[in-house]
Amino acid sequence: MKKILAVMLTALSAALMLTGCSDNKIKIGVIQLVEHPALSAAYQGFEDGLAEAGYVKGKNIRIDYQNAQGEQSNCVTIASKLVNDRSDLILAIATPAAQAVANITDTIPILVTAVTDPQSAQLVQTNELPGTNVSGTSDLTPCAAQINLLRRLVPNAKRVAMLYCSSEQNSKFQVDLAKAQCDLVGLSYVDATVSNTNEVQQVMQSLVGKVDVIYTPTDNMIASCMATVSMVANENRIPVICGEDGMVQGGGLATYGINYYELGKQTAAMAVEILRDGKNPAEMPIQYQEKSDNFSYNADTAAQLGITIPEDLLAQVSAN
Repeated sequence: MKKILAVMLTALSAALMLTGCSDNKIKIGVIQLVEHPALSAAYQGFEDGLAEAGYVKGKNIRIDYQNAQGEQSNCVTIASKLVNDRSDLILAIATPAAQAVANITDTIPILVTAVTDPQSAQLVQTNELPGTNVSGTSDLTPCAAQINLLRRLVPNAKRVAMLYCSSEQNSKFQVDLAKAQCDLVGLSYVDATVSNTNEVQQVMQSLVGKVDVIYTPTDNMIASCMATVSMVANENRIPVICGEDGMVQGGGLATYGINYYELGKQTAAMAVEILRDGKNPAEMPIQYQEKSDNFSYNADTAAQLGITIPEDLLAQVSAN
């Protein structure tokens, strides 16, 4: 009996030691809205940036990564889980994910990334001085430059379709900027909005014969459906100017955009300031990527559409 009791006590002690070790790890919760290249690159950059700073997953930090698969109800469920698990810090990737977790906790530090304008999304009081438990990095892209690129690559275009999800604040913000530039350069435009992924193909087909070119911002729903968008657009010789490179690789024609992997690393640097230095998100301004004019294009799409990419733009690709 004594031997059995001794074994049990030893096992219990070992379990407590393991529990204690686990509890000593910093707990970082991650909520990502949906799976597509830009958001996934941002998360990978975040994880790699933490590792470079000495915060290694499985060693001294524990990362609970959750993907909402594009469903707002999943965002709320995941946000509740991460808060109830008493995460030390939460990373929210994309606006709906950020809004879900910010609505549940005002005490746990939240960093956002791939959120175009945290202020208009009501995540912070101002982008310059958040005043809440939320800070992070914006993926604001050069919308005016993208419209100018559209004009250059499709010089005969007169009517532009603005393709985006009607419920995504990020997209509305960017589309307004794009429309303002269209007004300046004399392009007319029409909204082509979707509310769920099932509508994408129908909306795309409704544009055939009605528009000369399509502009889509860094919209998460459209990004996740780029295979469908590019299939309809390219078959009908309608160029698509995109908000980011992942959408171009998915079949769009071209973009000026940011590097989402580097954006994730930039967010990781902010996380280190909170975890190591005790900085308060309320006092940390929203950060932007300094270089936001990376040109990328899809050679196969350009060939299919019969569009020649100017030499100076090709030189930018080579330089990158």
